[in-house]
Amino acid sequence: MTVTTEPTAPVRKPVKAPRGYLVVGRTVAVPMRRASVLAGAGLFVLLLAAAVATLTWGRLGLDLADLPAALLGDAQGKDRFVFNRLRGPRLTVAIGVGAALGLSGALFQSVTRNPLGSPDVIGLSAGAGAGAAICALMFPDTIPVALGALIGAVAAMALVHVSTGTGFRNPARLVIAGIGVAAMGAAVTQYVVYALERDKASVLTAYVNGSLTARSWTDATTIWLVLLAAAPLTALISRRLGIGEMGDDISEGLGAEPRKAKTLAVILAVALSAAAVSVSGPIAFIALTAPQIAKRLTRGSGPQLLLSGLTGGLLLVAADLCAQQLPLFEDLPVGIYTMAIGGAYLGYLLIREWRRGVL
Repeated sequence: MTVTTEPTAPVRKPVKAPRGYLVVGRTVAVPMRRASVLAGAGLFVLLLAAAVATLTWGRLGLDLADLPAALLGDAQGKDRFVFNRLRGPRLTVAIGVGAALGLSGALFQSVTRNPLGSPDVIGLSAGAGAGAAICALMFPDTIPVALGALIGAVAAMALVHVSTGTGFRNPARLVIAGIGVAAMGAAVTQYVVYALERDKASVLTAYVNGSLTARSWTDATTIWLVLLAAAPLTALISRRLGIGEMGDDISEGLGAEPRKAKTLAVILAVALSAAAVSVSGPIAFIALTAPQIAKRLTRGSGPQLLLSGLTGGLLLVAADLCAQQLPLFEDLPVGIYTMAIGGAYLGYLLIREWRRGVL
């Protein structure tokens, strides 16, 4: 009589995380630098503080003691109205739009390997704004504004791609063509608003400059759905984009498939920017400055996608806080404040480069 024994399964040893990496399961290893973790924690704390200030400051602000009840949906009376109709949706949209613009800018700057390769400079935001204005004014009951923004953004990027003659590969041509397309998009928007629909121009003035006034939970849902759908895809290509910044030949040799990664990155950047413009209008300079600030906080290489999103959210919430609370400039669109932030940042860069003897 023979006795057979079942083969025992080999005992799997737990995976030890290599230094500088966060291991998820047995197949995913995410690089984690101490500087990035510290910067992310600092940005999150600042964003949380700005969010609390947005909800509590001012004549209609909530009492700090009543804030937990409002967040849990138990607010009553005035607090319920302020949180659900005035401050809550506006704050949620500001964080989502800022994160979307920061992430979009980081993707474009990584693809183009150019710190000026943002949706603002290369015409994407202007094209999305033109498409949204045309749909909102000329076809108000036919084409949704969000779809119009997406069509305008895609059209602007197609025009830039054709105009350069080399696609998105030549940074100098990209910036020059983008400036021209941005001017054309702005001209179309102004023509539609002021010439075709002169009676409604006053209503849309804030939208043209970028505004978070009178946002709703529907707007918040729109931007956050797009952001949450794009986030995992950007995480999947972040490593390839980092390798791609070393050059197409090197990244191709390392198996990073730079063309596919760049194509997906451009598609995601267009979708994120178009979604942001559709709910808030073309808010300038967030996409340009957020990725650069994130890189300087960590002094790391590669696209700082998560930190760019956090930085974008913080910048827009801070700008909107100024728009709501500064007494000297009442009811100014938040886009004017972001222009001031972007202009100051570009001035700082110019002075720094001049001192270094680069300019």
